[in-house]
Amino acid sequence: MNLIENRTVDEIKIGDKADLDRVLTRQDIVLFATASADVNPVDVDSDDEEASGLKQGIAHGMWAGALISAILSTRLPGPGTVHLGQTLKFHQPVGIGDRITVRVEVTGVDTSSGHVALDCVCVNADGVTVVSGTAEVRAPREKVKRPVARMPSARLHAQGVRFGAMVERARLLDPLITAIVHPCDDLSLGGAIAARDEGMIVPVLVGPQAKIRAAAEQAGLDLSGLEIVDAPHSHAAAEIAVALVHEGRVGALMKGKLHTDELLDAVLDRANGLRTERRLSHVFALDMPGQNRTLFVTDAAINISPDLEALRDIVQNAIDLAIALGVETPLVALLSAVETVTAKLPSTLLAAAICKMHDRGQIVGGKVDGPLAFDNAISPAAVAAKGIVSDVAGYADILVTPNLESGNMVAKQLIHLAGAASAGIALGARVPIMLTSRSDTVDARIVSAALAKVFYHWRRKRPLGLPW
Repeated sequence: MNLIENRTVDEIKIGDKADLDRVLTRQDIVLFATASADVNPVDVDSDDEEASGLKQGIAHGMWAGALISAILSTRLPGPGTVHLGQTLKFHQPVGIGDRITVRVEVTGVDTSSGHVALDCVCVNADGVTVVSGTAEVRAPREKVKRPVARMPSARLHAQGVRFGAMVERARLLDPLITAIVHPCDDLSLGGAIAARDEGMIVPVLVGPQAKIRAAAEQAGLDLSGLEIVDAPHSHAAAEIAVALVHEGRVGALMKGKLHTDELLDAVLDRANGLRTERRLSHVFALDMPGQNRTLFVTDAAINISPDLEALRDIVQNAIDLAIALGVETPLVALLSAVETVTAKLPSTLLAAAICKMHDRGQIVGGKVDGPLAFDNAISPAAVAAKGIVSDVAGYADILVTPNLESGNMVAKQLIHLAGAASAGIALGARVPIMLTSRSDTVDARIVSAALAKVFYHWRRKRPLGLPW
């Protein structure tokens, strides 16, 4: 058993030494930046390479300096030490992969006060001093000897990094002309303008002109250069926005301040709507902490209890979106409570049927498996423990839930409890639809616009004859 033991003030002598070594990793840098609120350690994008290198060198040197505190607290004097003061001088930059050796040596001991003075130095693998200085501590008077504490694990995740990559990819495409339906509040107006400023869309505001302008004035938003199509009320705004699609004036819809049902009533109208041979369904895209991929959850917003035909379209819509976003072979998990097929759980029967439809070419693209419980869909450890043999289990990109209630709960738990960044669009109509929520942030609206834009341009490149 590894033990940690201190040296009391009565045991410490001038000339006593201790050392430790550590290799600097990128995770160390990010953890140091997070703990100290110092963004310099991750500033690798500066146009001034010399300045950027200097800032990183100082900050990484501070990480090396922090190792001095670690050795004082754990080795000399060790547990029970109270830090009183420390001076440091930074001589050389420290880079990722550098092995740093920290050495401290006692230069003075005052047994009456317990104060101990030490010289401190950090050297790299070439023996070059990177940090030097002195420290003063109050050494413990009681002996401590105990097992070494297990270091806590840390999971690092920069919020929305993958979404940032999606937005950057979308910027390479022409902006998508988008009807913003009834944008009569600051959130929908601000989100549309932000998406425009990011190069995602060209907004066409559809709704009561007086209300739109009043909302913009109240929020301090500039509507200069934006087209406004007047409509008397929200229901009419939805109908006019759909008509703009038929006229070829817009290529997408974005929900403003109106109920989703109002917008979808116009979209799904059998005479004048935007129906295709596909069922309309919604796909959440989630940038998840701890996951190395974007997760897609469907359907959590439109189809309440889909039958087999609707579920087929829900799966196909999600596969298409994942492929459009660059997932070469999307892995689709059809969720249930268990991974075995049983008549007691109808969702397992539907999942099995969907898998066979995929085998027969009635669903194209990706790989599909189910039924799978949630843990079996995303956790390789759970898959190994249960002995499941599957190309999808443990690594699913797309989570297909059996009904709206479960889909909504899965998506919102991942967002509000697991810290996922979210965006989403509805597919299956003639154009993509951004069904933004009142709780959506501006960033979520921008990413939703990016999803719609990438999907719109991807679909236009599909060979003629393929479904919509």
